[in-house]
Amino acid sequence: MAEGFAKRYAPEDFEILSGGTMPAKEVNPIVVTVMREKGIDLSRNIPKAITPAMVEGAVAIVAMGCGAESFCPAPLLKKVIDWKIPSPKSKTIEEVRAIRDQIEENVKRLLGKM
Repeated sequence: MAEGFAKRYAPEDFEILSGGTMPAKEVNPIVVTVMREKGIDLSRNIPKAITPAMVEGAVAIVAMGCGAESFCPAPLLKKVIDWKIPSPKSKTIEEVRAIRDQIEENVKRLLGKM
């Protein structure tokens, strides 16, 4: 969800990358539904694992609450922003909408600081 919002709100020259420490096999169908409500289509997205190459030149690394410090090498820790957002896994559509809205606000706030 953060990738979708970042691509919507960031300047065109920003490179937005997304990955997880334990990516699912597919995007949660409820996430696809609630993001479609915002005009963002994630149906063709494929979850991928985060790699050191993805974070090497990053200006910021956003964790949703998964403890990225266990993955990222020490020099990158100062770039990690942990939003402590719950996973949408096993949540109702209403709960996923609330998570989506929180992520959207956080993305807007983060981009306003850059």
